[in-house]
Amino acid sequence: MIDVRFFDDSLPTPEENLALDEALLIEVTAAAKRGEPLAYLRFWESRQYFVVLGVSCRLHDDVDTEACETAGVPVLRRASGGGTVVQGPGCLNFTLVLPFESFPILRDVQNSYREIVERCGDALASETADIAMRGSCDLARGDRKFSGNAQKRSSHAVLHHGSILYDFDLDRISELLREPKKQPDYRETRRHLDFVMNLPMRPDEIRERLVAAWNATPNPGDVPRPPLDELVDEKYSRRKWTEKF
Repeated sequence: MIDVRFFDDSLPTPEENLALDEALLIEVTAAAKRGEPLAYLRFWESRQYFVVLGVSCRLHDDVDTEACETAGVPVLRRASGGGTVVQGPGCLNFTLVLPFESFPILRDVQNSYREIVERCGDALASETADIAMRGSCDLARGDRKFSGNAQKRSSHAVLHHGSILYDFDLDRISELLREPKKQPDYRETRRHLDFVMNLPMRPDEIRERLVAAWNATPNPGDVPRPPLDELVDEKYSRRKWTEKF
């Protein structure tokens, strides 16, 4: 079995954090084409609040842009699918970048979500926490969502984004986002604050459980970070990318 390398790397800006995830996918894809096994589990948490659209989400359908401007909260767009979310302190993100050659079950989109989300859910569950995959790609405790997930796929690998709310200011969600038009059935038309929750677990414990679930080993400290300048300058910092829909 391939070694999954894990590391914590929360960068100073939202643009850099989004760019690093995509850069890891580019790196793993290039390695796979060379026949070199490489996989990553990254953890990060934004130091500032920002809104991030899924790659196909419509800005004005999902986001209260006036509220964001008033609050000084930037709006960005990521490269993966899924819905629009608010990021910031108290939201731990995990990024899995896995090659299909080593994880063939992930070639099928539905199977890949089930494999990754259920494995992570099992790792976070306990005797007192009823945690399960709900909808197409959520993790919920009972009927309250605490984790959303999304993917971007290349020819040789998958980038899987997951966010876990553990000490997040949930009011920020209803302040900055509109109620989504597309909702999973289990939401039952509930508003944001009646639907989402914080998982009562320390972030270090969340990390430890996910590392164990993926049998991950520390990334060697001398491995350089992939270059980010081009992705930041030509994609994530550009309004043309953010406002494409």
